[in-house]
Amino acid sequence: MPAPVTLPLYIGGKERQTADRMAIADPAKPGVVVGHAASASPQDVSDAVAAAKAAYPGWAALSPQQRAEKMLAALAGIAENRDDDAAILAQENGKIRLEAWVDSLVLELRWKLALNLTGEVNTSKVLSPIPGAIPVQTTVAFQPLGVVSIIVPFNWPIAILGASLPHALLAGNAVIVKPPLTCPLATARVVQRIAKQLPPGVLNVVTGPDANMSALIRNPDVAKVCFTGSVGGGKKIMELASATLTRVTLELGGNDAAVVLKDAIIDDTHLDRLFAAIYDTTGQICMNAKRLFVHESRVDEVVQGLCARLGKVKLGHGLDKDTTMGPLHSPAQKAFVESLIREAKDSGAKVLEFGELPGGDMRGGNFVRPAIVVNPDLKLRVVTEEQFGPVIPVIAFETEEEAIRMANDTWAGLAGSVWTADPKAANRVGGQLVCGYVWVNDHGATRLDLRAPFGGMKASGIGREQGIEGVRAFQDTRSIAHLDADALASMAH
Repeated sequence: MPAPVTLPLYIGGKERQTADRMAIADPAKPGVVVGHAASASPQDVSDAVAAAKAAYPGWAALSPQQRAEKMLAALAGIAENRDDDAAILAQENGKIRLEAWVDSLVLELRWKLALNLTGEVNTSKVLSPIPGAIPVQTTVAFQPLGVVSIIVPFNWPIAILGASLPHALLAGNAVIVKPPLTCPLATARVVQRIAKQLPPGVLNVVTGPDANMSALIRNPDVAKVCFTGSVGGGKKIMELASATLTRVTLELGGNDAAVVLKDAIIDDTHLDRLFAAIYDTTGQICMNAKRLFVHESRVDEVVQGLCARLGKVKLGHGLDKDTTMGPLHSPAQKAFVESLIREAKDSGAKVLEFGELPGGDMRGGNFVRPAIVVNPDLKLRVVTEEQFGPVIPVIAFETEEEAIRMANDTWAGLAGSVWTADPKAANRVGGQLVCGYVWVNDHGATRLDLRAPFGGMKASGIGREQGIEGVRAFQDTRSIAHLDADALASMAH
């Protein structure tokens, strides 16, 4: 296990210490400090914007191929420190060590997939003149935006950064990354190692209290902010950004419906997938299944299958090899999830709980016993709100139409899934779910196609990440029109 770490800011190609530091807590062990992170002042944040602004023209002037070459070189060696990064992330976040290890791996995968798009970055198209109507030949090309802020959440911070950071850099922007307030250490370590291999100022890292971070959004030199987090956080970002008309990409919460049709294959393989879709990262993933709609004839099978898996859950510290489920990240989230379970019990719903809360130095940690709520009232908060914890409602339906209606009856529209043996039924039902991404016979982050655009509808967000759409999110078009003499002459007659 690595010794406690203290991390500086990284601005304009240089490390910067701060007078104040933030103590980063271990969510499994009350009173234990994992390490310390620099606490940026408003001036530090403004300096980061200025450093990115100064570096931008030189970076933007490179071809996409030149940028890609430097970006690939900057990634070299990322795996060498992955074990230490994972150990730190497991301690500051609470997730099990394997997930923390995969967190860093996904950044590497997304980075390399983004570089595969290099040839498309500057693809332009030519609009020919139309004699008698349009006397110009116009080239429509793409240009980078400028300085971009990327703000990532606590749950999968390094992996989530991979959905936007390489795309922003490849498009020609200079970037400031803000790691999560409550677990910034592993993320800042990884990003700073990459930043040191890029031209100074192209990639900067600031950590610190939200109150000091407004310049990441409101500084007129910031062209765009890309934020992943809660719906409430997204609304606040959008409100702040409105003052300077700063563009936003918002990847927010979900209330994903997994729809299990009458003919679904319910065997160990599919139940393992469904279990992971619900309970991975202690339920703290935006695209986890949050509501489970099951044909009335299959409810007992599904509940029994999930119960069998929940019966084997071992709650504990993320670094303990026997642990299968860590704590929730914050005391506030623990209190919220506990209140959802308590409300369901008070309503008379059937609530099944599993596992044992750890004792010793983990007594009072942010642990919640995982639970299933069977056929709750649809007005209960465990159905209507994003739990972001290890509890899910299982709701029976009779007809496909009823399942689709209930699945879409929510504020969210991030993702969903259809479980069926019939590909046509999967496309029919999946094509009616109001969301940005649909899995068939699977669900969740582990099976996300990292080449495909990802993002939400309704209150689940604005914009898309990944794929060429993710690059375009950090570009805008520029049209250059040349008068065409022949077409102009034809208009004179």
